[in-house]
Amino acid sequence: MTDTIPSLVSTDWLAARLGSDNLVILDASYHLPAANRDSRAEFEAAHIPGARFLDLASLTDAASDVPSALPTADQLSNRLDRLGVEPDDAVVIYDDSDLKTSARAWFTLTAHGIEDVAILDGGLGKWKTQGGTLERGSASFDPVATGGVFSPQGVRSKRDMLGNLDTETEQVLDARSADRVFGSGTDPVHGGQNGRIPGSLNLPFGKVFNADGTYKSADALREAFREAGVDLERPVVTTCGSGITASVLLFALHLIGKRDTALYDGSWQEWSADPDTPKAQGPA
Repeated sequence: MTDTIPSLVSTDWLAARLGSDNLVILDASYHLPAANRDSRAEFEAAHIPGARFLDLASLTDAASDVPSALPTADQLSNRLDRLGVEPDDAVVIYDDSDLKTSARAWFTLTAHGIEDVAILDGGLGKWKTQGGTLERGSASFDPVATGGVFSPQGVRSKRDMLGNLDTETEQVLDARSADRVFGSGTDPVHGGQNGRIPGSLNLPFGKVFNADGTYKSADALREAFREAGVDLERPVVTTCGSGITASVLLFALHLIGKRDTALYDGSWQEWSADPDTPKAQGPA
C-alpha cells in the first residue's frame, strides 16, 4: 500500500489491512510509574498481530536538559531502523494507556518529518471490544538501515515560552486536569507545586474523547476548544506535565485541520523546576 493513510483509522480499517505490504503497526503504550504496569510485558502477552513494540518510554533524548525530551533525529532514525520501518511504510500507532500515548508517538514521528502516520482510534481497548485478534510474543521483522528523518519541528523551548509571555503570539493550552493547573497544592504526578504558565488556558486531554476512548467528532472537538477559550484563528502551543498529554491536544487540533500549533516539550516539569520562571496558581 502506497497511498497516504488518514491520520485516524478505525479498528475495522486496520483489521481489513492486517498483513498488508508497507504497513507497520507500532505499539506505543507507556504508563506512569504509579500505574504499576509493564508495557513491554503486556505487549508480549497480547498485541495486535504483526505489531512491533516502540518502547516509547525510552524514546527520549537522555542527554538533553529537558525532562523526557523528544529524541534527536539520529535517535529516532536508529529506533525505526531497528524496528524495520522503511521510508515508504505507512505507520499505524496504537496504545493501551490511560495517557493515550499514541499521540506522543504520532507527534514524535510527524515532527521529525514522517508523514504517513495514523493513530488507531480507540486503541487496543477498542480493538479488543470489537473482537480483534491478538497474538503473543515478540514480533518478527528484519532491521533496516535507512535514516531519513529530520530535526524536529513545531517544538518550543523554555526560552520560547518566556518570550511568548511578552508577545502573547501563541495561546498556551494546558492539557492537565484543572486541579493541577489551578490548584496550589503538590502536583500528584511529578511532584513540586501545582500551577501553570501565566496566561495559560486549560483543556484536560480527556475531554477530546468519547466514552469508548475514540476521538470526538470534528464539530465536538472545535466546541471543546472554544469552550476552553481557544481562538482557533490564532496559533496554539500545548503543554502538560511532561509533553505526553499535550500531544493529545495537538493531535485533536490536527484532526480539525489546525496546523499553526506547537508543543512545549519541557512542559510544567521543566517550567516549575526553574525558580526564575513566573508561575500562576489558584483560580484564573
